[in-house]
Formats: sequence, structure tokens, C-alpha cells
Amino acid sequence: MGSFSLMHWALVVLVIVLLFGGGRISSLMGDVAKGIKAFKKGMTEDDEDASAPRPVNRIEGQAAPDPSATTTKEEQKQG
Repeated sequence: MGSFSLMHWALVVLVIVLLFGGGRISSLMGDVAKGIKAFKKGMTEDDEDASAPRPVNRIEGQAAPDPSATTTKEEQKQG
């Protein structure tokens, strides 16, 4: 009852091919492949950015703060 026969699956595949056509299925699979490639490329670019070493503050032995994240006293007064 839980599994279907080979004939059942063959009939399901035949109906899908008749409804969507071979061209639509192949173009859909091509789009899926492009999406996977773009995802992998994005993940490798993200890994390269994260693996860049941050400079170490020699006095405290900790990572130096990000200079773009700090504000000066003048900016704090204005903001």
C-alpha cells in the first residue's frame, strides 16, 4: 500500500511529459542548474571575504577595530 508499482511511475512520468512537454522540462532543469551555479559562486565569494585576516593590535593582543565603524568626537557632537 505504501509503495507504487513501476507501471504507476511510468504512467506518472508520461502524463508529466505530455502536460509540460520535453522542451519545458529541459529548460526548467537548465534554470535550476544556473541557480545552483550562482549559489555556489556566491558562497565561494563570501568565504573569500570572511577568510581575509584582520590586523592585530600589538598593544592589547586583540584584533584592531574596524576604522569605518568608529566615529570621531566631532561626528558624535553633530549627530
